[in-house]
Amino acid sequence: MKSLILGAAFLVLFIAALPTSSCSSTTKRFEFNVEWKNVTRLCKTVSVLTVNGEYPGPTITVYEGDNVEIKVNNRGPDNTTIHWHGVKQLRTGWADGPAYVTQCPITKGNSYTYKFTISGQRGTLWWHAHYAWQRATAHGAFIIKPRNPYPFPARIRAGIPVILGNFKTNHINFKTEFEFVDNITLTCIGEWWNEPVQGIEDYMKLTGDGPNSSNAYTINGLPGSLYQCSNKDTFVQRVEPGQTYMLRIINAALNQELFFTVENHTMTVVEIDAAYTKPFDTTAIMITPGQTTTVLLKTNQIPDSTDMFVMAARPYLTSLFPFNNSTSIGFLQYKTSKTAKLMSQKDSLGYIPSSLPEMEDTVFATKFTDNLRSLGTTEYPCDVPKQIDKRVITTVSLNLQDCPKNKTCKGLYGKIFSASMNNISFVRPTTSILEYQYRNLSNTTINNNFPEKPPHVFDYTGVDALSENMNSEFGTNILAVAYGTKLEIVLQDTGFMNLENHPIHIHGHNFYIVGTGFGNFNEAKDPANYNLVDPPERNTVGVPMGGWAAIRINADNPGVWFIHCHLEEHTSWGLAMGLMVKCGSNPSQCMLPPPDDFPSC
Repeated sequence: MKSLILGAAFLVLFIAALPTSSCSSTTKRFEFNVEWKNVTRLCKTVSVLTVNGEYPGPTITVYEGDNVEIKVNNRGPDNTTIHWHGVKQLRTGWADGPAYVTQCPITKGNSYTYKFTISGQRGTLWWHAHYAWQRATAHGAFIIKPRNPYPFPARIRAGIPVILGNFKTNHINFKTEFEFVDNITLTCIGEWWNEPVQGIEDYMKLTGDGPNSSNAYTINGLPGSLYQCSNKDTFVQRVEPGQTYMLRIINAALNQELFFTVENHTMTVVEIDAAYTKPFDTTAIMITPGQTTTVLLKTNQIPDSTDMFVMAARPYLTSLFPFNNSTSIGFLQYKTSKTAKLMSQKDSLGYIPSSLPEMEDTVFATKFTDNLRSLGTTEYPCDVPKQIDKRVITTVSLNLQDCPKNKTCKGLYGKIFSASMNNISFVRPTTSILEYQYRNLSNTTINNNFPEKPPHVFDYTGVDALSENMNSEFGTNILAVAYGTKLEIVLQDTGFMNLENHPIHIHGHNFYIVGTGFGNFNEAKDPANYNLVDPPERNTVGVPMGGWAAIRINADNPGVWFIHCHLEEHTSWGLAMGLMVKCGSNPSQCMLPPPDDFPSC
């Protein structure tokens, strides 16, 4: 029997009402105040960057087709930007957010209003700061409600309570028992450091060393009772028995892929990265930083005397670098008349669910991702390019750089850690790349000549991890394509330093993952096995450890878009590139002009 302690804090993150069927567009306005706040976790008080004083930050909720305006006021001492992760930003690259790629940062005491339209998207996305490592704590959910009914009806009874944060309970009467109710719980998985994260990247740049590992993983900002002095900092989601809930799961961690499970419950995956999928059941998920996964969960189990089921997150390990190997837990509590209690730290150690995969379970991770398929219906078609205009093959690598003379470096062998794509380590310029391209300004440091093949052909995944390593080149290199290009990018992992799963995020476009495999990509053979019928649609792809992923993009969004690894340490080391989609022949195929309050460098 599970031991109990009193004093659990019950947090209901977000439960929303049934989406309307109205097709009218409105303008939704929000205001973000970016400011520092002291937050205590693990008995350590740390100054962290927040939005509106909240950690995690506020949830943005809009409807498909809405115009969105979000005024960001920088009340902190450092520069900042905000990225709306997964929002396509059609013709509005000025609102995308990555510092020095699409905008100059918002400086101390200044403001910038991000303006964009939600077009052809619905589901779970998120927002986060996109300057240095600020997204560690400055992040939140971005929910796009559909105008039409969900394509996955669920049988429920009428009169389900809909709870918004600390507000009162409302009751909605539904006309049919098959109508789907948006009983939504947000589950944002992150990382916590017992030190200010703003100094981590500075230390890496100064010494050439890697970052310190985080001290805890969190579920909705709370580490859970397995960590020291964290019983009160444990997420508990109360639910009604016999209902169907939608869990919107976001991996906001800086540097770690994660497994997630709910004890004794089966989850039905229905959406990834705001794109509907063919539903399938699973006992756990694997989710990389930057990705979202939406599942349906039926509260159909019989609880024990605690009325609680453990939900847990632990890392999926694909790296030899030091990492945090702990587990974060929260609880799903069935509502009964019993007094709410939590398991103690000591006695809960044996209750990590058996459905949570082991840290090195690549078999499960591969099986899970292989099960993902686009819904592919008439209403939600799979618009994967069947033919392509261009194929680009790029390595994604970790590297060691020789230490400059008269400097002490703390990376492996006294060298500097770096990372690259096609052996080019990306350097952000001191101004906005997008503005330079839009205004046709000259800049000798920005080049539209990203190589379309690796500069050296070798056994990418079979090299000796440490003895065979190339110094990468440094540059701001952009891949430029014409508007409307049917583009394929093959992302090839390498064995330099170590084989590793790399979550690659592409701004401004969704893409289709038409193929993955282990080993080296074979251009003559592997395309014959592509899935061109119902490949999953995403904005972030996990390139398999020691393998490759092929993605296809309809390059129909003019602008300059950041492509980068969503492991923050790798982006800091240069694992990134730029994609420029040129202006098309019609005005509607070109970017809109920059707004009047666009920040300058």
